[in-house]
Amino acid sequence: LNLKYKRIAEIPFTAERKMMTTVHTIDGKMYVYVKGAPDVILEKCTALQLGAKKVRLGRSEKYRILEHNKAFATDALRVIGFAYKEIKGDLKKGSERKEDWEHDLIFVGLQAMIDPPREEVREAIRKCLSAGIKIIMVTGDHKDTAVAIARNLGIDGSAVSGAEIDTIDLDRDVENIHVFSRVDPRHKLKIVQALQKKGHVVAMTGDGVNDAPALKKADIGIAMGLTGTDVSKEASDMILTDDNFASIVNAVEEGRGTYDNIRKYFAYLISGNISEVLII
Repeated sequence: LNLKYKRIAEIPFTAERKMMTTVHTIDGKMYVYVKGAPDVILEKCTALQLGAKKVRLGRSEKYRILEHNKAFATDALRVIGFAYKEIKGDLKKGSERKEDWEHDLIFVGLQAMIDPPREEVREAIRKCLSAGIKIIMVTGDHKDTAVAIARNLGIDGSAVSGAEIDTIDLDRDVENIHVFSRVDPRHKLKIVQALQKKGHVVAMTGDGVNDAPALKKADIGIAMGLTGTDVSKEASDMILTDDNFASIVNAVEEGRGTYDNIRKYFAYLISGNISEVLII
């Protein structure tokens, strides 16, 4: 496939764009292929591929596609939208500008896939809740997908999207929100700061370059050791070698045990020494 559909250019994925674009040569013609969040892709499409035909993509067709997307997301599936178009002209001579690649696209379809959480995560979250630790899910997934996964893991509560974060008083409402979806990196920093203003000790996990500010700001920044970037690891206080949430819970459990033992030891020393001083 790499030889047949040679890639000659690309616009990489970013958390802000929520999409990725590549340009390929096929039988002497150039095509743009786009994948990303379905709602973002649809906004850039003007036509719909139906078999061998291309039809105009109207409001009703967009609504129908988004309803399918919502149905998939409600089943805790992650959904990607796909689109393409042929580039007219010579790419090297700049007759087709890079800014125009992602406009007037032809929508192809949706792909839904499951990315199930690890089995041990549900038990780890239960331990956290019983230990007085609040779990907040911050994700780039669709809101319905995030809510379905959170409910499956035992995280119940209200959910907001990244767009809604900009319209609410986060400093006031942050304690009542359990799921943040479709967030940008700047939102993660705002969430950490809002929780700290409420007096909470905040631990945050992250793996990307854009997570670095929030990891640095959190009381305990935790970077992923397997999938994390070097930037996120340098900005964090702790590196999770197995990328497993349950390991964080086990570490808290060990830390609390050690802390309790130190308190008991000091209590023993103080009570014993005071008794000796009084006798002397």
